[in-house]
Formats: sequence, structure tokens, C-alpha cells
Amino acid sequence: MHKGADAIRQLFAEQGLQLGFPEGIPNLQPTDIRITDPAPIVRMGKDGGLELVIRRWSWPGTHGKPVFNLRSEGRSFTRRCLAIADGFYEFTKPDDPKAKRKNKWLFSPVEGGLLGIAAVTQTHAEVGEAFSLLTAEPSPEVAVIHNRQIILPRPDHWLSWLDPSTLLPAASSWSTVSAKRITEIGLET
Repeated sequence: MHKGADAIRQLFAEQGLQLGFPEGIPNLQPTDIRITDPAPIVRMGKDGGLELVIRRWSWPGTHGKPVFNLRSEGRSFTRRCLAIADGFYEFTKPDDPKAKRKNKWLFSPVEGGLLGIAAVTQTHAEVGEAFSLLTAEPSPEVAVIHNRQIILPRPDHWLSWLDPSTLLPAASSWSTVSAKRITEIGLET
């Protein structure tokens, strides 16, 4: 995440949505967010308003591994949120079978700006409230690299996603992303 709280607030304002900061305005530092790191999420508050808070990405699973993604098919979710990001990574097998590192691909919004990733929260005794990203069948842009994809509702669908009585957004209403391969010397298209 390389944008601050004001950029997030402004993006929601462009959708006619007011964002509250019940825990204060977070000081978001530019960084790549990794599993177990704190990250910005937007959720529906008890009063029905939207709240930006910082929560841990993943909760401890029953076998000790972090739960960072959940399959969405055939499930309903009540504790919904949007994880806010300016891109996400997928990894593929290295081109050279002797290489130790996987190929790293950065997906970012075609329109620029930020993504809202469909996510859910859960409160866990060890870490408090945390979130996990929802996955589904991939869009054409992601399918060539990975067999699953996080769900990316377009900004005009964010409010309906946060309403637990609505269904998951159809792939046709997702944000469009483009991929760039990350190399040791920078981006490669």
C-alpha cells in the first residue's frame, strides 16, 4: 500500500460515501503488505456509517497456519469489509527450474488509484479482529497466471458489498486489473 488515508477518504467521497475514523486517522506508511501485517480495511460501523480501521491480515488457523484467503463459492458472509490496496501480487513457478525464487507479478487497477478487495473479519483470541480476503474463479487477466483470484468489486459496488444481505458481486462488476512482472531490476510488461 503506497497511498495514505486521505487518498482512501477521497476515493470513497468520489462515490458519495463518507468515511469515519473511529480509531483516529491512521498514519499509513508506503509499504508492501504481507500476511500478518496490519492493513487498512473499511467496514460498516454499528451506526451504519463506513469506518476505516487498521487490522491484521489473517487470523491463526486451526493448524497454526494463517488464514489469509477464503473461497467464496457457496458461502454467505456477514462480517464483511473491504481491504484497501493499490495492487496485489501473484507468484508463479520460476522460468528457470534451478531458480529459488518464484516469478512475482504485480496486478494493479487499469484506471490507477486503489482497489477494494472483498474480505471478511473474524475476532480471534490471539490477534483480535483480523481479516481474510475472499477468492473466486479468476478474471481473464489473472487466469493466465493463477487459478484463483481475490474478488475486486468496482467502487460503485463497494457499498452493496458491505451490506451482508447482498450477494457476492459477479465477476462482470469487478475492477479491471493489469499484470506486470516484477524483476530484480524493476517492472517488465
